[in-house]
Amino acid sequence: MFLNTVIRKPLFWVSGIASAAAAVGMFAAPVAPIAAEPEKSVLDAEKDRIAIVAKVKPAVAAVCFTGGKACGSGVVISEDGYCLTNFHVVQPTGAFMQCGLANGELYDSVLVGQDRIGDVALVKLFPKKEGDKFAFVPMGDSDSVKAGDWSLAMGNPFGLSVDFTPTVTYGLVSAVNRYQPPEGKGTLEYTDCIQIDTSINPGNSGGPLFNMKGELIGINGRGSFEKRGRVNSGVGYAISINQIKNFLGHLKAGLDTDHATLGALVNTENEDGDLSKIIVSQILEDADVYRRGIKPGDQLVAFAGRPLTSTNQYKNVLGIYPKEWRLPLRYRRGATPARESLVRLMGNMDVEKPSNDAPAGGPPAPGPGQKPVPPTGGNSKAAKFYEAKKGYANFHFNKLATADLVKSFQKHGDFTTLGGSWKVDGKIELADRGGDVTLTWIADKDGAIEVKLARGTIEDAVKPLGVKMSEKAELLLPQGSGGMLVALNQYRLLLTQLEKGFGSNSNATPGFVHGGHEPFYPMPADGKAPENYTDIRVDCDVLRTKQAQFESKWYFSQKDGTLLGGEVTSFKEEDPCELYFSDYKDVGGRKLPHRIDVRTGDKRYAVLTVRTYTLEKK
Repeated sequence: MFLNTVIRKPLFWVSGIASAAAAVGMFAAPVAPIAAEPEKSVLDAEKDRIAIVAKVKPAVAAVCFTGGKACGSGVVISEDGYCLTNFHVVQPTGAFMQCGLANGELYDSVLVGQDRIGDVALVKLFPKKEGDKFAFVPMGDSDSVKAGDWSLAMGNPFGLSVDFTPTVTYGLVSAVNRYQPPEGKGTLEYTDCIQIDTSINPGNSGGPLFNMKGELIGINGRGSFEKRGRVNSGVGYAISINQIKNFLGHLKAGLDTDHATLGALVNTENEDGDLSKIIVSQILEDADVYRRGIKPGDQLVAFAGRPLTSTNQYKNVLGIYPKEWRLPLRYRRGATPARESLVRLMGNMDVEKPSNDAPAGGPPAPGPGQKPVPPTGGNSKAAKFYEAKKGYANFHFNKLATADLVKSFQKHGDFTTLGGSWKVDGKIELADRGGDVTLTWIADKDGAIEVKLARGTIEDAVKPLGVKMSEKAELLLPQGSGGMLVALNQYRLLLTQLEKGFGSNSNATPGFVHGGHEPFYPMPADGKAPENYTDIRVDCDVLRTKQAQFESKWYFSQKDGTLLGGEVTSFKEEDPCELYFSDYKDVGGRKLPHRIDVRTGDKRYAVLTVRTYTLEKK
């Protein structure tokens, strides 16, 4: 009724003016209409829009089967040819594809990393001439995107562009923080995504969504289509670039990534309320969240700094992170004040390898003559850049990332000639006592290491590889440390032997690999929990090592390659022993930490302050 009222009055008024004009026209000569000049602001906006399109167009890719038949879109994000697209775009191409750019050239390309759950893939284009650089676009901040913002989508809908010049569409951001459930068997789940009315159609999958600064804010992937004509109904979805940033370190390291689960079931206490409560209903006993003391009935207040008042919010925020990240969870029990704890996220255990069927809204599966390319690569330039291995999208790129990480780390010193016995003199501070301490690594004639920690008359010792798994207490010495001696032995092994100490990466289960990137939290010097975990967070590259049953993660600053710490797990059902390294000083031309914080669970076990290192050669 309101719409009718608003519409009818202006029409009636306009109709009256027209009648009056007609009457005047009976007595006056007709006057030619005057063309209205466009507003300067409109012309300026158009000019800016055209300039932005011209600027980003060279980086927009048409992702093709080998031979040039298009199957989707992508966008180049670095001068050396790394290109983002959808997983469902590269699924039918296999590990090798070709990508066409607006210059009309078709480039051999290879799969680097993939995120089957989040529907993202990273591929690498190879230049025609070695050393040539690619045009690329900068990544923006999708958290700053708001409903009502203008956006540009570019890509190759319906394979229209035979010369690889992308199609451009222009429209509004309709909503943010949208959740779209999985399309496949636990895969292609769109969390915290951007909803747009900017037209996207089959073939746009994997292509970029830009803001009006020409910054990449999302990767287009899903849309609501009229079923018979496959025409967009005006509702499309883009994966937010901030979610992709969380996985980019994993993708560049060649991983077949996994998304996070909390290890608990949650329910909304009251869906009808203005602000509902998110309540834990069940919890897995092997989940880290269980070990942090969270119980059924607790209310989840916030996760990773975002408030939780609905299951939609919970799914959105959880779905944008990789498994095994540590993130702050705020919870409340009854009427007590809210508490915060760092929790390690579990993997998505229900994920199965997807079929080759194309998902709804994606490109068609390969038809006759379009079977996925075998992983040999044929005559492609990319053939030598692919290595298959279980758990990896492309293990070749993991080896490259691992080598780069080790090279950066060794700028602080080469310890590989110091494989003999080590000794550290210093002092140790425990919760209830402190004093002088001597820490030794003693190598026998066969190279096996015994680690000893002597504090006055108290001595703990362990020979890690000589202890049976059943002798659990010995591997966790000193008591309450989570396995400090084992952890320090793994640290020395890392410094002195690198990959040789953990097996070759050609093994079926490699023991020395790049683990992508994760946040790391150097704790305050006073041992107290920080007021805000975000304030102390440092993003790190992760090296994963494995020796016997000991699995470790080592955290290297992305800024300068400094080893900031590590965590060593001796038993999966136990909290790992965490080491935090600081106060680096020169020792014989090499940098070594002179303060080592040892933590396990939510507590600090000890602080080891080093006075001297004695390092023997082999």
